[in-house]
Amino acid sequence: MTTYALPAALAEIVDDFQALTEPDRLQLLLEFSRELPALPERLQDHPELLEQVVECQTPLFLTVETEESEGGEVVRLYFRAPAEAPTTRGFAGVLHEGLDGLSAAEILAVPDEMPDLLGLTRAITPLRMRGMSAMLGRIKRKVAAVSH
Repeated sequence: MTTYALPAALAEIVDDFQALTEPDRLQLLLEFSRELPALPERLQDHPELLEQVVECQTPLFLTVETEESEGGEVVRLYFRAPAEAPTTRGFAGVLHEGLDGLSAAEILAVPDEMPDLLGLTRAITPLRMRGMSAMLGRIKRKVAAVSH
Protein backbone atom coordinates (compact mmCIF):
# COMPACT_ATOMS: atom_id res chain seq x y z
CA MET A 1 0.00 0.00 0.00
CA THR A 2 1.17 3.54 -0.66
CA THR A 3 2.47 5.70 2.15
CA TYR A 4 0.93 8.87 0.73
CA ALA A 5 -2.59 9.96 1.56
CA LEU A 6 -3.97 9.69 -1.95
CA PRO A 7 -7.64 9.73 -2.94
CA ALA A 8 -8.90 6.12 -3.12
CA ALA A 9 -9.11 5.85 -6.93
CA LEU A 10 -5.64 7.33 -7.41
CA ALA A 11 -4.17 5.17 -4.62
CA GLU A 12 -5.57 2.09 -6.34
CA ILE A 13 -3.97 3.12 -9.65
CA VAL A 14 -0.60 3.73 -7.94
CA ASP A 15 -0.84 0.33 -6.23
CA ASP A 16 -1.62 -1.31 -9.60
CA PHE A 17 1.50 0.26 -11.14
CA GLN A 18 3.71 -0.64 -8.15
CA ALA A 19 2.59 -4.28 -8.28
CA LEU A 20 3.97 -4.66 -11.84
CA THR A 21 7.42 -4.97 -13.40
CA GLU A 22 8.61 -1.97 -15.43
CA PRO A 23 7.69 -3.40 -18.87
CA ASP A 24 4.23 -4.21 -17.54
CA ARG A 25 3.93 -0.70 -16.11
CA LEU A 26 4.44 0.68 -19.60
CA GLN A 27 1.70 -1.63 -20.87
CA LEU A 28 -0.64 -0.38 -18.15
CA LEU A 29 0.19 3.22 -19.13
CA LEU A 30 -0.75 2.33 -22.72
CA GLU A 31 -4.08 0.98 -21.48
CA PHE A 32 -4.75 4.29 -19.75
CA SER A 33 -3.90 6.12 -22.99
CA ARG A 34 -6.56 4.13 -24.83
CA GLU A 35 -9.13 4.81 -22.09
CA LEU A 36 -8.73 8.60 -22.02
CA PRO A 37 -12.21 9.97 -22.77
CA ALA A 38 -12.72 12.23 -25.76
CA LEU A 39 -13.55 15.86 -25.15
CA PRO A 40 -17.25 16.63 -24.86
CA GLU A 41 -18.69 18.21 -28.02
CA ARG A 42 -18.98 21.64 -26.40
CA LEU A 43 -15.17 21.73 -25.98
CA GLN A 44 -14.09 20.03 -29.23
CA ASP A 45 -14.51 23.10 -31.41
CA HIS A 46 -13.33 25.60 -28.80
CA PRO A 47 -9.59 25.20 -28.25
CA GLU A 48 -9.57 28.59 -26.50
CA LEU A 49 -11.31 26.92 -23.54
CA LEU A 50 -8.36 24.57 -23.04
CA GLU A 51 -4.93 25.43 -21.68
CA GLN A 52 -1.77 23.91 -23.12
CA VAL A 53 0.68 22.27 -20.73
CA VAL A 54 3.78 23.64 -22.43
CA GLU A 55 6.15 21.51 -20.33
CA CYS A 56 4.88 18.39 -22.12
CA GLN A 57 6.84 17.37 -25.21
CA THR A 58 3.53 16.58 -26.88
CA PRO A 59 0.78 19.18 -27.37
CA LEU A 60 -1.43 18.38 -24.40
CA PHE A 61 -4.36 20.61 -23.52
CA LEU A 62 -6.59 20.47 -20.47
CA THR A 63 -9.30 22.29 -18.62
CA VAL A 64 -11.11 21.84 -15.34
CA GLU A 65 -14.68 22.64 -14.47
CA THR A 66 -16.71 22.32 -11.31
CA GLU A 67 -20.22 20.98 -10.99
CA GLU A 68 -22.63 20.40 -8.15
CA SER A 69 -23.23 16.84 -7.00
CA GLU A 70 -25.11 15.34 -4.07
CA GLY A 71 -21.99 15.52 -1.92
CA GLY A 72 -21.12 19.09 -2.89
CA GLU A 73 -18.99 20.59 -5.63
CA VAL A 74 -16.80 18.21 -7.65
CA VAL A 75 -14.10 18.83 -10.25
CA ARG A 76 -14.35 17.52 -13.82
CA LEU A 77 -11.15 17.14 -15.86
CA TYR A 78 -10.95 17.28 -19.65
CA PHE A 79 -7.87 16.49 -21.76
CA ARG A 80 -6.89 16.61 -25.41
CA ALA A 81 -3.78 14.67 -26.37
CA PRO A 82 -2.88 13.18 -29.75
CA ALA A 83 -3.30 9.43 -30.23
CA GLU A 84 0.32 9.20 -31.42
CA ALA A 85 1.52 10.29 -27.95
CA PRO A 86 0.64 7.27 -25.80
CA THR A 87 2.87 8.24 -22.85
CA THR A 88 1.30 11.68 -22.51
CA ARG A 89 -2.20 10.33 -23.14
CA GLY A 90 -1.55 7.55 -20.65
CA PHE A 91 -0.65 9.90 -17.86
CA ALA A 92 -3.63 12.12 -18.70
CA GLY A 93 -5.72 8.95 -18.47
CA VAL A 94 -4.26 8.15 -15.04
CA LEU A 95 -5.07 11.65 -13.79
CA HIS A 96 -8.55 11.54 -15.30
CA GLU A 97 -9.41 8.21 -13.74
CA GLY A 98 -7.77 9.06 -10.42
CA LEU A 99 -8.99 12.64 -9.95
CA ASP A 100 -12.12 13.29 -12.03
CA GLY A 101 -15.18 13.76 -9.83
CA LEU A 102 -13.26 14.53 -6.64
CA SER A 103 -13.58 17.68 -4.55
CA ALA A 104 -11.14 20.54 -5.03
CA ALA A 105 -9.66 19.87 -1.58
CA GLU A 106 -8.97 16.22 -2.44
CA ILE A 107 -7.19 17.18 -5.67
CA LEU A 108 -5.18 19.96 -4.04
CA ALA A 109 -3.99 17.48 -1.37
CA VAL A 110 -2.41 15.12 -3.94
CA PRO A 111 1.37 15.27 -3.44
CA ASP A 112 3.33 16.86 -6.28
CA GLU A 113 5.57 13.74 -6.33
CA MET A 114 2.62 11.52 -7.27
CA PRO A 115 3.94 10.82 -10.82
CA ASP A 116 7.09 9.29 -9.28
CA LEU A 117 4.91 6.82 -7.35
CA LEU A 118 3.97 5.10 -10.62
CA GLY A 119 7.46 3.61 -10.81
CA LEU A 120 8.11 4.79 -14.37
CA THR A 121 11.20 6.91 -13.73
CA ARG A 122 13.60 4.38 -15.29
CA ALA A 123 11.30 3.54 -18.20
CA ILE A 124 10.38 7.09 -19.20
CA THR A 125 12.78 9.96 -19.90
CA PRO A 126 13.20 12.68 -17.24
CA LEU A 127 11.75 15.20 -19.70
CA ARG A 128 8.53 13.17 -19.99
CA MET A 129 8.38 12.74 -16.21
CA ARG A 130 8.65 16.54 -15.85
CA GLY A 131 5.75 16.85 -18.29
CA MET A 132 3.70 14.49 -16.13
CA SER A 133 4.47 16.52 -13.01
CA ALA A 134 3.63 19.72 -14.88
CA MET A 135 0.26 18.25 -15.89
CA LEU A 136 -0.60 17.57 -12.24
CA GLY A 137 0.67 21.02 -11.24
CA ARG A 138 -1.44 22.70 -13.92
CA ILE A 139 -4.54 20.81 -12.77
CA LYS A 140 -3.93 21.84 -9.17
CA ARG A 141 -3.42 25.51 -10.13
CA LYS A 142 -6.60 25.52 -12.21
CA VAL A 143 -8.56 23.76 -9.45
CA ALA A 144 -7.34 26.32 -6.91
CA ALA A 145 -8.46 29.13 -9.25
CA VAL A 146 -11.97 27.76 -9.90
CA SER A 147 -12.65 26.70 -6.32
CA HIS A 148 -12.26 30.12 -4.69
